[in-house]
Amino acid sequence: MNDVLTIILGGGRGTRLFPLTHLRSKPAVPIGGKYRLIDIPISNCLHAGLKKIFVLTQFNSASLNRHISQTYRLDLFSSGFVEVIAAEQTPEGEQWFQGTADAVRQATRHFGQIDAEYYLILAGDHVFRMDFGELINAHIERGADITIAAQPVTPDDATQMGIFRFDGAGHISGFEEKPAPTRLGEMRTSVPSGPMARNITSDKPFLASMGIYVFSRDVLHEVLARDRAVDFGREIIPHALSTHRVNAHLYNGFWADVGTVSSFYDVNLMLTQHGAPFNFFHPTRPIYTRPRFLPATQIHKSEIDETLVSEGCYIDNDCRISNTVVGIRTVVQPNARITRSVLLGADFYEEAHGDIPLGIGKNTVLDRVIVDKNARIGDDVKLVNERGIQHADGDGYHIRSGIIIVPKGGVVKSGTVV
Repeated sequence: MNDVLTIILGGGRGTRLFPLTHLRSKPAVPIGGKYRLIDIPISNCLHAGLKKIFVLTQFNSASLNRHISQTYRLDLFSSGFVEVIAAEQTPEGEQWFQGTADAVRQATRHFGQIDAEYYLILAGDHVFRMDFGELINAHIERGADITIAAQPVTPDDATQMGIFRFDGAGHISGFEEKPAPTRLGEMRTSVPSGPMARNITSDKPFLASMGIYVFSRDVLHEVLARDRAVDFGREIIPHALSTHRVNAHLYNGFWADVGTVSSFYDVNLMLTQHGAPFNFFHPTRPIYTRPRFLPATQIHKSEIDETLVSEGCYIDNDCRISNTVVGIRTVVQPNARITRSVLLGADFYEEAHGDIPLGIGKNTVLDRVIVDKNARIGDDVKLVNERGIQHADGDGYHIRSGIIIVPKGGVVKSGTVV
């Protein structure tokens, strides 16, 4: 693992996650009450012994930079590091990152001289728990030039992903980005016969790229220099199929691309369920994040069910909370009713309350709501979207995919009904 350099891509503007990405980059978006999305790929790396990590950032990167610098301070007596590389103007170019491959190409001036035989390239906004040691060892043992992590998917999911085709030996022979349903009908399956097919169920007959790549050192530099392709999935990988040995590595665990408001919401609510396919309770592979030294949560005469409650919260009398993620330092005033919601918490405590204090006000009802950090929701507010509006912008809130979102630092006045 000392021969591997990890490159985590911070992503673009994240417009599909607006307003959660209005003031932060996608990897910096909070998840699970106390973590940030970037904690997941970095933790997976550290568990595999991968300690040379660059994070490439571009948009709204200040909070991500601060979180990484405050959290991942590796041993001073080792060569390990977690370092941010921001997009920059150079004598070679003045453009921002144009895509995943272009981001890595522009960053090679920083990591090209680092001693590493293999490059692991990841996204910073995916939720999964993977043993990268198995992935890298498979790449080495099979003598691959490029190895791509692949996951079995249903026909419905396959139309939104990059789907592999294989030859008789099980090597990747083709790659189709978001194939139409008619094309899937022609393919019938993209799973090769042999060992890779043993653990794949009939309801998931296609293998899709997870956007996780291992490149041998010289191969990466070669394919990036060969042309000006800007994206790995749409350009680099399809072009490499005819010139390099490209293999797939099957992954059967939970994986989610948290790139939209609905997927972010669904993954968070999944965390509250009994027996969820992914959770943060793991005996040997925990997800790391910044230690905050917060007090224990205090709850008074309230009913809480199927809910994650982070540290440092205060939940007052007669509240009922179910199927909800309650983030750090959340304050909930008496008689609130909160269901199927994601509360991202707060960055600080207040000593003196203003007209509308930080947190959730008295007698407030929330259902299918995302409340971003440091938001203020007044008393007697009702955010339930009874009319089923799919897209709207209101006073102190937004609606995306039918989900009400109170943005970071947003204020919803007392008595508001949506």
